[in-house]
Amino acid sequence: MAGLEGVEEPRQRAGATAARWTPAVEDERALQAMELFGNPTESEVRLPSRPESAATARRLTQCVILRHWSLSPALAEQAILLVSELVGNAVRHTGARAFGLRMLRRRGWIRIEVRDPSRGLPCLMPVHEMDTSGRGLFLVDKLSDRWGVDLLPRGKTTWFEMRVADR
Repeated sequence: MAGLEGVEEPRQRAGATAARWTPAVEDERALQAMELFGNPTESEVRLPSRPESAATARRLTQCVILRHWSLSPALAEQAILLVSELVGNAVRHTGARAFGLRMLRRRGWIRIEVRDPSRGLPCLMPVHEMDTSGRGLFLVDKLSDRWGVDLLPRGKTTWFEMRVADR
């Protein structure tokens, strides 16, 4: 391959990689996150404002959507991506020590909220083909049915909603 002369192929670690990404392992991690941090459908879950908290928020979202609400894997995949974007914004742009995650369901809708102590409003920026960052709210805007920001006396809640089929 042009430009990669002298670069070794990464070694394949047969068992380690396969075990790390299996659905059963991810499901177990999601349940562990729920036990450790709490259920965001019952009350707001507080998470430390660190990049690794995005993985915890994704796992909590997966557990709620697939196990508690028994919704589709496709919906879970989109919601997990959007949660990751909102959490990423809260971690990167607010300077907070912690943020809150809450998930609500009502007839025909789910709503996921990320609360932080900053009153700085997120801004939906135009996205260009070669942009390497700044696509978070663009994705939220395109993949959710509704989204917004509620200003609070101390901070804000950024949220998105998605339609769901009730059985």
